[in-house]
Amino acid sequence: MPPWMRAALALFAVGWGANQFAAILPVYESHGASSAEVTALFGAYAAGLIPALLIVAPISDRLGRRRVLRPVLVLSFVATVVLILGQDSSLLLLLGRLLAGIASGAAFAPGTAWVKELSAAAPGVGARRAAIALTAGFGTGPLVAGVLGQWVAHPTVVPYVPHLVLTVLVWAVMWRAPEPAASDAGHGDDLVRGVRRAITSRRFLTQVVPTAPWVFGGATLAFAAIPSIVAVPGPHIAVGGVLVATTLAAGILLQPVGRRLSITATLLTGGVAGIAGFLLATAAAAAGVAWPVPIICVLLGAAYGLILVGGLRTVEEVAHPGDLASVNAVFYSLTYVGFAAPYLVTLLVAAVPGYVAMVMVAGLLATSVGVAVAGRRHASVG
Repeated sequence: MPPWMRAALALFAVGWGANQFAAILPVYESHGASSAEVTALFGAYAAGLIPALLIVAPISDRLGRRRVLRPVLVLSFVATVVLILGQDSSLLLLLGRLLAGIASGAAFAPGTAWVKELSAAAPGVGARRAAIALTAGFGTGPLVAGVLGQWVAHPTVVPYVPHLVLTVLVWAVMWRAPEPAASDAGHGDDLVRGVRRAITSRRFLTQVVPTAPWVFGGATLAFAAIPSIVAVPGPHIAVGGVLVATTLAAGILLQPVGRRLSITATLLTGGVAGIAGFLLATAAAAAGVAWPVPIICVLLGAAYGLILVGGLRTVEEVAHPGDLASVNAVFYSLTYVGFAAPYLVTLLVAAVPGYVAMVMVAGLLATSVGVAVAGRRHASVG
């Protein structure tokens, strides 16, 4: 097994644990939780993730990736155990989601940097491999959980078991994954200056900041909010898992396209796909038809995959190698702001019709993409 794949499997396992909850949302609603409460639990994950990203990434720059990822996999395992125990407790479910967020935040930036460092390949390949590993975990977890939740007894317990088994197996495989050479990053003030230089660069501010929240903003709306605006028939738990998998599979399949395009074109193409998805959701909600929902998921999945790769490629180019995990942490923090989107749209739909909400979301995305393209042109002229 190539060394980079061992690191990628760690990202896959943590991504699985992070998103398996998405498929079980209808189960908790059927137990009496409101849509707003369930989407708030779904988004609470980001509250644990963002601080962990910002704290653990610079630690991994100093101590090494493997030393960080070993205990993080244990924490991901514990988070799933807490979700199982919390089947009848909102407090425990909240704790489980927060722990899953902390595990994810502690894994994603160091893990992405680790995959890149172990990938002896052309620039951008490491970023794409890390993005695919994460996306595969995000998509497979809900798919398996949705199928088990629909047709197996104890739908708030059994769907989580595969992640427990997977985590143990990946922990054993990752144990002896090679540690890259010690980083030449400075410590203390030097590290802070290096990260600040990267995140205040014109490229980061014009291309990453406006678009990063749409990585997970669009994807989570596809499977956590749009099905409540456009009712989808069928076995609702399994359908939910399939919609998550469809969204993220589209992201995986289109990520290689992002490697062949320029970064600006990658972000623009992703943005256009997302706008098309929200406009199609507008039409579906207005007409009261559900058949466009899979197409909407594909379009928003394309937006997810392309904007993610565009952001990671930008980070690779603006960050010093020794600061890579820390700058990745800032990028991922911005992407996970998008996890608040389903909850905010749920509140918005309580005040306006669903099709109006989708038009507003499409307009916000168009504005974000326009800022990124205009800013990049200004930077090129300058």
